[in-house]
Amino acid sequence: MHLAVAAISLLPVLAATAAEAPGMLLYRYVDSRGVTVLDRQGVPPEYVGKGYQVLNQTGRVVQTVPPAPTAEELRLKQQADVQAQADAQLLERYPSVEELDKACARRRAEIDALIAVATANVKTLQGQQATLQGQAAAQERAGQEVSTSMLDQLRDVHAQVAELQTRIARLQQSRSEADAGFAQQRTQLVKLLENPL
Repeated sequence: MHLAVAAISLLPVLAATAAEAPGMLLYRYVDSRGVTVLDRQGVPPEYVGKGYQVLNQTGRVVQTVPPAPTAEELRLKQQADVQAQADAQLLERYPSVEELDKACARRRAEIDALIAVATANVKTLQGQQATLQGQAAAQERAGQEVSTSMLDQLRDVHAQVAELQTRIARLQQSRSEADAGFAQQRTQLVKLLENPL
């Protein structure tokens, strides 16, 4: 009879213990010495970044917290994010390789037209320069001093020719850079269209 009373009086204690057991968790982490530690209190702040596991009362892993990313991993992720954004913009701008090729041809034609105009202007100025030089030579042969206005004109024409030649060189450089940029975009676009995001 006493045993039955003792068992009945223990029921609330056993029930409370059973109720607490499911909530009991262990935290498993590796400390600075490389030792695996099981702790009920949690993971010390200095080890949280290295990752840890949460275990239930039966030792089963219920949560895994991965290590914090390294600086290199963060850099690679940022690089991948930037590339993904660039890829999305590329696909939005050029839905097909044909569209990109047309844009490339348009840009090249624009630059070539500017080069053609500048080249024609150089030829015109060189013609003026030759005429002025001929007139200056005629003055010298006649024993006259070349006039200041003619020398000023020659200097002005020479400066304009030099400026246009610099402009042509820059335009040619721009064309080369545009061609290289479109070629790179084309390669990436082909890859994206073959393997959609």
